[in-house]
Amino acid sequence: MKTLLDAEQLDKAIREIVEQIKSDIPAHTDIAVIGIRSRGEILAQRLNNALGSHFSGRLFSGTLDITLYRDDLNEPKETQPTVRSTEIDFDITDKLILLVDDVLHTGRSVRAAMDALTDFGRPRLMRLAVLVDRGHHEYPICADFAGIKTEVDESLSVCVRFTETDAEDGVIIE
Repeated sequence: MKTLLDAEQLDKAIREIVEQIKSDIPAHTDIAVIGIRSRGEILAQRLNNALGSHFSGRLFSGTLDITLYRDDLNEPKETQPTVRSTEIDFDITDKLILLVDDVLHTGRSVRAAMDALTDFGRPRLMRLAVLVDRGHHEYPICADFAGIKTEVDESLSVCVRFTETDAEDGVIIE
């Protein structure tokens, strides 16, 4: 097990994402920050809190469950997926969507999230923010905003820990 980011570095990476967003998106813009369950949901909440003081436009927040949109739904075959709620209580049509996930790896989760979101409406624009872009993308998907970009061997896992669920902040490679 190797520490990629400790708590202080994770906080700095989130601040870096916020700065990237602020420099790319005009302050008067209405933004819907939508986190992919479950770690993207926590990161989205933190980004939403940090962005609130900068944006003069409306800031919406939501959570997206992509379970039924995944292309690996039946793997392994003996397990049943746990479907959780999606909480988007606003119309996403013509909005700028900031889709948030903890780690970008193959791009499959993001593809599933984009499919799920289009069932709710047709966004004007969609941007992707991730804490860690670990490379090895299988789909032509890239993060618009990333806290850290690093190549991690395919055989290893990148695990993000947040105090909200894990009692500590950090990113480890195992």
